[in-house]
Amino acid sequence: MQYIKKLKLFNFKRFRQFEVEFSSETNTIIGDNESGKSSILQAIELVASGSRNKVETIGIESILNKDAIAEFFTTDKSFEKLPEIHVEIYLNNDGNPDLVGKHNSDNASLSGLHMICHPSEDLAAEINQVLAEGNENFPFEYYVVKFVTFNGEAYSGYRRFLKCLTIDSSQINSEYANREYTKSVYDSTVDHATRVRLKNEYRHHKAQFKENNLKDVNDRLGDYDFSVRSGSKYNLETDITLIQDQIPIDERGKGQQCFIKTEFALSRNADKKSIDTLLLEEPENHLSHSNMKRLISKISGSHKNQIIIATHNSLISTRLDLRYSILLNSSSDSPLMLKNLSESTAKFFMKAPDNNILEFVLSVKVILVEGDAEYMLLDALYSRETGRSLDEDSVHVISVGGTSFKRYMELAKTLGIRVAVIRDNDEDYQSNCVDNYVDHVADHIKVFSDTDNTRYTFEVCMYQDNKSICDKLFSGGNIKKKPIEFMLDNKAEAAFRLVEHYEENLDIPSYIKQAIAWINE
Repeated sequence: MQYIKKLKLFNFKRFRQFEVEFSSETNTIIGDNESGKSSILQAIELVASGSRNKVETIGIESILNKDAIAEFFTTDKSFEKLPEIHVEIYLNNDGNPDLVGKHNSDNASLSGLHMICHPSEDLAAEINQVLAEGNENFPFEYYVVKFVTFNGEAYSGYRRFLKCLTIDSSQINSEYANREYTKSVYDSTVDHATRVRLKNEYRHHKAQFKENNLKDVNDRLGDYDFSVRSGSKYNLETDITLIQDQIPIDERGKGQQCFIKTEFALSRNADKKSIDTLLLEEPENHLSHSNMKRLISKISGSHKNQIIIATHNSLISTRLDLRYSILLNSSSDSPLMLKNLSESTAKFFMKAPDNNILEFVLSVKVILVEGDAEYMLLDALYSRETGRSLDEDSVHVISVGGTSFKRYMELAKTLGIRVAVIRDNDEDYQSNCVDNYVDHVADHIKVFSDTDNTRYTFEVCMYQDNKSICDKLFSGGNIKKKPIEFMLDNKAEAAFRLVEHYEENLDIPSYIKQAIAWINE
């Protein structure tokens, strides 16, 4: 089975220089907005296609890195200093001599494909004339595109060394996207010689239809004839469509189209091995929760080909094994990998209920709490202590449950996220809050709890520090219990009432003050 081992980008869109390794099976690219998820999929698709027309349609001005252009204008603006775009796909197939060579930035004899966009040397004089005008007019139109294997051999869409199929659910309801998807499946399933033969036969049958079925009608028209459209815009590849249960996929709902296309691509590869790499752009779009789980089941059960997924969805990223995740941040060109995550933690997130894993891994500072009460009150306590909001300080609060703290702390160690854990001491501070985490804390990971074992839970601390407020709020009416008993038995409700009525008057337990101060150091 052929697959992509590594991708390298130079001056491609937001990436000045970027390198990422892929698994032979399922890879999940996770990132915030503008982090480059879609750019990675697009780069792979362009190199695999070998299509100059695709690059020219997108436009060099859209894919050439803006910082590289700006840097060029700080130089003497000579032809030799014009930036180039390079996209290199490193393949595992070392047995094909057409692919193996040193035409790559590693300068090693490896298997792969290389797309280069560079200023045309044949038009150097014209380019220098444009640059000499001195008005920062960049010569995008004078760039040319070439596709070569690492062996130096040119290739094009007529001879594809890597068969890729892209499913972009954001374009799922577009007539053009549906047509392009069908064409991509057709191209990846049927070899070039067969496609040419079928196209010829289809055109021939159209001509026969006109001759055999429209002749009597045309004989009565006089100077005009009815005919059947033919030519490049009206051929077999533009007329075919995919159907399921006699219904064309473009007549189904957006969610069902997304599911059908992904399922079809997976099943085609499983049966025919016709696709090397399947690229999925945010497959969660338009899908219900149940269909999302069905899709994940299909993806996780399909290891006949390589799958690369770009997603914002926690369910996808965790169910498909976090160790094969690639984390991107809009402020960095270096991907973060979770290959070294322990198997037990990876399986924990795969089996655990839906969680806030994406919010966690894409954060810089996180406060972890173990219940709804702490989560509901912490925003108010933070603002009262700092005079700022959590959002202003880029601090995320996540309720994960006390038994999950260590799992998130392991992730934080791998990713370098600053994490403050706020938890109850459960009547034994030393054992539960110190000894328990000795292998999990670090300079950027710390546990905060009240050191007094009599103040064993958040509710007790809030009551003792805000006794008059709590006695007033949780007494009388239909409340028959003592205020502290009511708070312990109705933790979320008590927290909600405190926020609702006394948000600006609450005193903050000292260990929470310490956590708030530390997270912002």
